[in-house]
Parts: sequence; C-alpha cells; structure tokens
Amino acid sequence: MTVHTGRHDRIVDLTAAAAEFAAGRGDGLLSVFVPHATAGVAILELGAGSDEDLLAALATLLPADDRWRHAHGSRGHGRSHVMPAIVPPSLTVPVLDGQLALGTWQSVALVDLNVDNPERTVRLSFLPG
Repeated sequence: MTVHTGRHDRIVDLTAAAAEFAAGRGDGLLSVFVPHATAGVAILELGAGSDEDLLAALATLLPADDRWRHAHGSRGHGRSHVMPAIVPPSLTVPVLDGQLALGTWQSVALVDLNVDNPERTVRLSFLPG
C-alpha cells in the first residue's frame, strides 16, 4: 500500500490496514515491511502522547542539522538514513483467528523522518501458522 507522510516528521497508524489485511486468514504471522532506507515501523501506543514522544526522542538523537556525512537532499537528510538502525524497517505481529494479537494499547506505526519523500510503500505479507 502507499502511505502519504507529507513533508514533515510523521508517525502514521497502520493498525487498521494491518488488521484488515489479516482478517479471515486464521492463525499465523503478519509481516510489515517498508522498502525504504529512510523509514521504519514500530509497535507503540498512539494517540496518548507516545507518538509525539518518539518523534521528540528521535529529534534529540538524530537532529536535522549539518553533522551528517550523507548530505544530499534537505538539511539533516543523513539522519533519515541512520534512523532504520533505531526504528527498523520491518516487524512481525502474531495473528490469532484472523485478528492481530496486539496488546491493549499497542498499534502498528510507520515512522518517517524523510521530508524529501512524501510517499511511502508499506508491504504486508502473511505466513499461515
């Protein structure tokens, strides 16, 4: 699927799309993957401030300044290439009877700091159990 992230640091909730993809598939594993060198996926609580906290933590760890050797694109673009070492480009969610086996407050999220690329591809795949 294609996800519009815009031109600013952003976290996008993928939970509903992941749940719809897994629905009716029985037990297994759902893989969520972003084929980009500058984006990642995470499981975290969304909507209660944790998403803003993650963006703030990443801004502290990976500031958008001129320190990066990977220097093409917008100012600080090199940080986007380092971020997948912290927020990886893939994750796996158990699926039980066609439903994501997430905890009460867990969501599946796309994390994107690359302001130069406003469109992201997310690949979902299912391995039956």
